[in-house]
Amino acid sequence: MKKQVFVFLIIAAVLSSNLASGQDGNSVTDLILKSYSSRNYSSENVSDQDLSLILRCGMRAPSSRNGQPWKFTVVRDTALTKPVIKDIKQGNVLIFISGPEGQQENHVVDFDCGLAAENMNIAAQSLGLGARIYGGPVRAVNSTMREQLQIPAGYSVVTILRIGHLDNSVDAVSAASSRKNFEDIVNFR
Repeated sequence: MKKQVFVFLIIAAVLSSNLASGQDGNSVTDLILKSYSSRNYSSENVSDQDLSLILRCGMRAPSSRNGQPWKFTVVRDTALTKPVIKDIKQGNVLIFISGPEGQQENHVVDFDCGLAAENMNIAAQSLGLGARIYGGPVRAVNSTMREQLQIPAGYSVVTILRIGHLDNSVDAVSAASSRKNFEDIVNFR
């Protein structure tokens, strides 16, 4: 038993070290381990090519029974996005991820839309762009801005993804809040 515990502690230490360093040798997991929610953006435009690839990655997200319940509304117009995200910059894009109304049983649609948002978040970061997922403004968008933003009829916004080029004058690594330790989150039994 002591040997098993010792081996477990060594494995946990190695995993924790790899998580802390943000590397395990696989480009996808390395990207995920280094990712963060960007807060500082430049006004450089996101290219149509990058945006198309990001949206296609969102469409490929897993969903319950492969229902793919989401609709993506892409808004580049700062006059429309400023009321939603106060510090938005010209050149940033907001993607409103919506799910069908009245199908919120067990929040499966919300979960599916969240998976699509995360796929797009990872895709944006893999292209060197900043990305941030928002939930806070969703209620206000659904109650006052649906028509302005042209959210599809019969759908409600579940989450919002902001994409833009990073402001390189800010050191995002040192400005980031700390993450919890592996041992504080993972419970092996």
